[in-house]
Amino acid sequence: MAEAYPMDRQAVYDGYERARQTFQRLLGEASEADLAEPTRGTRWTNQQLLWHMLFGYMLVRALLVVARVFGRLPRGVSKAFARLLNAATVPFDFVNYAGPCGAARVYGPRRMGAAFDRVIDSLHRQLAAESEADLALGMHYPVRWDPFFKDFMTLADIYRYPTQHFDFHHRQLTLNGGN
Repeated sequence: MAEAYPMDRQAVYDGYERARQTFQRLLGEASEADLAEPTRGTRWTNQQLLWHMLFGYMLVRALLVVARVFGRLPRGVSKAFARLLNAATVPFDFVNYAGPCGAARVYGPRRMGAAFDRVIDSLHRQLAAESEADLALGMHYPVRWDPFFKDFMTLADIYRYPTQHFDFHHRQLTLNGGN
């Protein structure tokens, strides 16, 4: 299940930078009224969805730690953990929805922009320091939690995940730049 070839780090860096530029442009061009508008296909406003998109990158740092731990254990351990998390999908969905509702009130657009820059810079540094052996570590994931979670994901997959998540949600924004 581990990758048989080296990860294309430059493609991941390029995706992070494209997302950073898009995120900053969207925040810079949106008015307060734009940010308060509903999104396509979610119950969130544009500002709440933007925070959720930012959180996808923030979450990766925790996912990498968990995958490093489980990646050194027998695979059955992470498989059982993933089953347990899949069983908790309903409470996860509530927290996943409610979190951005509250966080968007605390993190205004300026703070979100600064946080996005910090997390992207952090992920750049982390990925640059990874060995190919560590990038091949992985674990089973709760596939019911996110459409981009695969049954088994390596650290390389996890580094690619937030940009997939970002691109998916970018299409749901109703800001001028989200189309």
